[in-house]
Amino acid sequence: MKKSCQHHHDSAPQELSTLTSRLRRESRKITGPRAAILEILRHHPHPLTNREIFDELPKGECDLATIYRAMQMLEKLGMVKRFDFGDGAARYELMGEGDDGHHHHLICTRCDTVVEIEECFPAEIEQRIAAKNNFKAVTHRLEFFGICPACQK
Repeated sequence: MKKSCQHHHDSAPQELSTLTSRLRRESRKITGPRAAILEILRHHPHPLTNREIFDELPKGECDLATIYRAMQMLEKLGMVKRFDFGDGAARYELMGEGDDGHHHHLICTRCDTVVEIEECFPAEIEQRIAAKNNFKAVTHRLEFFGICPACQK
């Protein structure tokens, strides 16, 4: 039996008012930059770096340091998930309320195109690895790398 990974991008983007309500519940201010960052993340289908978020913001909206601080805060609150694709740049993806953010990606090593992978390992593999090594509560993070069809031409 396959364990299915949760996909939060399968449905329409979350409403900005829902996202800002989540921040308010955590006693966080809804600053202009935070709202703008959430707006960018909610419409983007794949994880973004801080620099990519910065580049999509209107010029003068905020500086890169503000984005770094905002992303750290959003990660602590469980509103974004951080991904590391092995290139030294953290990427962030918005998570729906109640979403554990568990899914995998296929990344083009030439153009950085990212595809979400629907398949996931069966739970039995995690259980077997845990038992063999006397570990408890084993989870996994997995990214695949290759060359996309456009870059093969």
